[in-house]
Amino acid sequence: MEKSSKIFVTGHNGMVGGAILRELKKQGYTNLITRSHSELDLTRQADVEKFFEQEKPEYVFSGAGMVGGIIANSRYPADFMYVNMMIAMNVTHSAWKNNCRKLEFLGSSCIYPRMAPQPIKEEYLLTSALEKTNEAYALAKISGLKYCEYLNRQNGTDYISVMPCNLYGPGDNYHPENSHVLPALIRRFHEAKLNNAPSVTCWGDGSPLREFLFVDDLAELCVFLMNNYSGDETVNAGTGNEISIKDLTKIVAEVVGYKGEIFWDTSKPNGTPRKVMDISKASGMGWRPRTSMRDGIAIAYKDFLNSTRR
Repeated sequence: MEKSSKIFVTGHNGMVGGAILRELKKQGYTNLITRSHSELDLTRQADVEKFFEQEKPEYVFSGAGMVGGIIANSRYPADFMYVNMMIAMNVTHSAWKNNCRKLEFLGSSCIYPRMAPQPIKEEYLLTSALEKTNEAYALAKISGLKYCEYLNRQNGTDYISVMPCNLYGPGDNYHPENSHVLPALIRRFHEAKLNNAPSVTCWGDGSPLREFLFVDDLAELCVFLMNNYSGDETVNAGTGNEISIKDLTKIVAEVVGYKGEIFWDTSKPNGTPRKVMDISKASGMGWRPRTSMRDGIAIAYKDFLNSTRR
């Protein structure tokens, strides 16, 4: 990309799109296009086609979507499939129709099989069954990345995809039920601290192993890949390190300053038992995440406090 290239960042008001926008500005890109949901509903095909015909972006970071944690995915599977499928197809198809030079599609590590060998390599995609609690979201993201692959194969496009692990950081959703695990924990422990609650109860037994990537580290990788990677196979984005949910809750409690006890409700689901990404492809190109877990959570907590004041 040239510094003056016309670049469209979808979902710029969300966590991922916002981080990509910050990174592009930081690196000196000046011709950046954004649209809020009220300005452009990406699920509406005619509106998306009209936007691309008028604006003709040269590069697209396709990071918009409906996201949520295990509760939201379980309650609203139809919504998660429809919204994410429509966005993926509309944006990518319109980019192709309007001769976009390159598109980068962002998904999630939930595209991989529930019982995939660990650490998860890109080649494990579609080798066995998905995790049921987020199957709808995963199917939409798999369709999006496969559509990029098929356009490359059929029409010679240069469309790539990136699959990050669990993300957190500025701009996250801190809803007590519909958010992902880390921001939900930040809110829960913060409220427990304010209310002097003697204990906090968390879902499951705390044993699942997860990997967390600070969103600004992902954004740096996304811009790097747009400039340096071409290929049909997706690229994993993560840290290569894993932490149990139980240990994660301890770190969040310490950062927030909560001193009470932590209990576990084992009647609630754990989700996938273990999920850590093989990031050798990204690291082989020279990329490594910069932000430590504790530092990232401290930044996220500050962002949460700022968001509650607005």
